[in-house]
Amino acid sequence: MNYVVGITGGIGSGKSAVTQRLEKLGIAVVDADLVARVVVEPGTPALAAITAHFGNDILLGNGQLDRAALRRIVFDNPEERRWLEGVTHPAIREEIARQLQEAKSDYVVLSSPLLLESGQATFAQYVVVVDVPESVQLERTMRRDSNDEALVQQIMAAQLPREERIARADEAIDNSGDLKQLYANVDALHQRLLNRAKA
Repeated sequence: MNYVVGITGGIGSGKSAVTQRLEKLGIAVVDADLVARVVVEPGTPALAAITAHFGNDILLGNGQLDRAALRRIVFDNPEERRWLEGVTHPAIREEIARQLQEAKSDYVVLSSPLLLESGQATFAQYVVVVDVPESVQLERTMRRDSNDEALVQQIMAAQLPREERIARADEAIDNSGDLKQLYANVDALHQRLLNRAKA
């Protein structure tokens, strides 16, 4: 059984930069965001259920899910969001479990923005939070996604508060500096995780 390290962080915290560095160091990464896309590909039971519920307006011309259109519907409607999660979360869990099982490296990373909120932390023996101040999250996300401040604030509000995320993790890695600093922090983290996985 693989030693699984859960890596999470609020939007704009730099979770991807951390996991990409670990991949360069030879660690397999299962990305819950990518899994969430796989389970709603055309032809999947999840997409069929979503289309039956919300109608064809949530599809792009090529039959792919229009994630932005769906996000607009469910973000303002908690009931619809719960319905959607009821369809997608079990499918996502199943696919994550399969990928974690098949991964081959000294330890395996499960990267998920909703690791703590969705119960996916149960897959992990150790949880690391990538942490930055909320002002940095806001600025980076607006710059990266060209989203307006109100939408980014809304996404941040739907995620766990920063203090709670840190309190529920085994370790927090600071990403408020530059990339060079982050890589140094990640390289040190990698050594600690190798030791844990071997223990």
